[in-house]
Amino acid sequence: MKSTGRAAVAYIVARLVSGFSAGAIYDFSQGRYIQMSGNVNSSSVQVFVYEEGANIAGSGDGRSFSLFNYREGSHISLTITGHAFQGYDYGTGSHFTGNVSGRSVSLFDYRQGSYFNYSI
Repeated sequence: MKSTGRAAVAYIVARLVSGFSAGAIYDFSQGRYIQMSGNVNSSSVQVFVYEEGANIAGSGDGRSFSLFNYREGSHISLTITGHAFQGYDYGTGSHFTGNVSGRSVSLFDYRQGSYFNYSI
């Protein structure tokens, strides 16, 4: 996944799992906050990433979500089970998986072969 997509997925799952609301997510790999906002709930996602001008939106049933990254023009599938999540970014052809603990998110990007950590 591209860095914006990873951060947006981390932001979405953090909000869905933890229930916390936030106007940014901290990306430890970049050492900075990424400003985001929007509505995230069990049936609908609408997130805007300010610096990239990226809009990521979609719907779900509380467990499985079908998202679309309008900036990249690609779909993202996301499944959440408890505090764990997994999915696939069709734009880059990459699987990802991870978990949420409080305000922290750890995401493993199979394409990069690395973990990425975030906090809201």
